[in-house]
Amino acid sequence: MPDHSPLIQSLRTAVAGAPDDVPLRLHLAELLIAGGHHDEAVAETAVALQHAPGDAQARELMARAMGTPPQAPETPPSPPGFNWKAAEDQVGDVVPPRFVETPKAAQAPQTADGSGDAGAASAWEVETPHGVRLADVGGMQDVKDRLEAAFLAPLRNPELRKLYGKSLRGGLLLYGPPGCGKTFIARAVAGELGANFLSISINDVLDMWMGNSERNMHEVFETARRQAPCVLFLDELDALGAKRSRTAHSGMRNTVNQLLTELDGIDAGANEGVFVLAATNVPWDVDNALRRPGRLDRTILVLPPDAPAREAILRYHLRDRPVANIDLRKLTKATDGLSGADLAHLCEAAAERALLDSARTGTVRMIGMQDLTEAAATISPSSDPWFASARNVAMFANEGGMYDDLVTYLKKKRKL
Repeated sequence: MPDHSPLIQSLRTAVAGAPDDVPLRLHLAELLIAGGHHDEAVAETAVALQHAPGDAQARELMARAMGTPPQAPETPPSPPGFNWKAAEDQVGDVVPPRFVETPKAAQAPQTADGSGDAGAASAWEVETPHGVRLADVGGMQDVKDRLEAAFLAPLRNPELRKLYGKSLRGGLLLYGPPGCGKTFIARAVAGELGANFLSISINDVLDMWMGNSERNMHEVFETARRQAPCVLFLDELDALGAKRSRTAHSGMRNTVNQLLTELDGIDAGANEGVFVLAATNVPWDVDNALRRPGRLDRTILVLPPDAPAREAILRYHLRDRPVANIDLRKLTKATDGLSGADLAHLCEAAAERALLDSARTGTVRMIGMQDLTEAAATISPSSDPWFASARNVAMFANEGGMYDDLVTYLKKKRKL
């Protein structure tokens, strides 16, 4: 293998820790192209395209790596005699969707489905979560109760906080399987506090020049301090704050050191009004120093959605599609264990079945219950590999009861 710069080696480590992070992998591929390692760039870009087949940047990088101009996607021809305009007119009056039961409200709540509907903040961009509240998160009452007790109640009651000597120091770590709405919950917390929201991941911080990553980390916190009250959300904390004992490159270790410094606050009260939330799929890979008191010392397990959350997520993703005779209660029972992202994929797959059937026959039909149940039968819970790894941690690495919530859940599901 050819020699690589320390930055590329660090990025490889970060990609290995977050294999589903498409922007991070594309950043690595771009650096490989710039360094003349085109074959390796092709391999990284190919993996990115498996996760995001329609990503324009990935296609452009693949073309650069292979030395060919990017090709515009081909538009499949319409079947002969099929009138798409007439089809649109035929289904144009079936919104809102026709479910078996009478909807309780005209507008379905937004849900923690992991699909990114609320939009992701670009680097250094502070956003306002436009009225998103915890009440907009379907189900997940246990998570809401823990957030209220550990984080929100002390913030809402300054008199009681002063009476009991409750400090506002420290942040909150959300962990659990991917696709279960950790980012959406963080935005809902910002909405609950009426605060700004700043989301940061490793590709916003990491830089190829020595010292710039630490400077970027400092600027992130300075931006949050200037925009206070602000919820600073550290996404994929296992990449931003990986265990320093496993990090070969000093640049990454220095970045973690800078993160610790910023969490502590350089001056007394420096982080006043800055509420730090973080999320990770693998908390056991996070540096232990980040979880000490006064830092990210409170932990909440975010599990696959419960029945009320699944119903809300399904209703949300079917709200603008032509559906009829959908028994949401039955479908909710049949999708136990699926994450929010799995449920979004389920609705997409059912819509695809109905669309292809309409194109094949020349007659437009609604999305029916059979489309959804057959699509559900082909989808395995994406959280299963995560629970397989988490089971070993719960059994052999639960020092100090750090993962007691996970142990309780695994026993309840008879996975432990």
